[in-house]
Amino acid sequence: MEWSDVAKQVIALGAPILGTALGGPLGGAAGKILAEVVGAASATPRDVSAALPSCPVDRIAEAENRWADAIRAEAEAQRTSVAETQQTIRAEIASDDLVQRWWRPFYAVELTLECAALWAVLVHEFWTGDLQTINALVAATALLVAYWGFRFGVLGVYISGRTREKVSAVTGQDAPGPLGQLAKAVMKKK
Repeated sequence: MEWSDVAKQVIALGAPILGTALGGPLGGAAGKILAEVVGAASATPRDVSAALPSCPVDRIAEAENRWADAIRAEAEAQRTSVAETQQTIRAEIASDDLVQRWWRPFYAVELTLECAALWAVLVHEFWTGDLQTINALVAATALLVAYWGFRFGVLGVYISGRTREKVSAVTGQDAPGPLGQLAKAVMKKK
């Protein structure tokens, strides 16, 4: 038995929000709250299902309210987190601190020079025929790919974010990221 089986019972007893949660990815968390309220022997779908028929309707309503309170608390925590992040971003944008303004462009220039230096070493070693250094570089290929993959990933996120900041400054509205643009395109087609 799974939580989705219990969901049908709970919805029939008049708790559609909790029942929907039981049928989804948060089933375990919703089931724990339900098990506690109905007094099930354990927080398993089988024990909760067995306890539901003898449970008073007001206990089901209490479980529904507890679940709604848990969702509200999570939403409030997320809202606070997003608000604080946005406040930090606004403070960074308004900052006149040179380090704050220049660390990302410096990062991009440094990464470009780092790649150029490796290529210079590689071309020099091929030119001179230094097989020991070439073999060492070939042996380090996996490490270099992972290292630069991470570094260029950070640079890509920065470039995307900075572009969004600039568009937002010009339009006065938050520019959607790649997922937002995809969602907008999908909604347009419907």
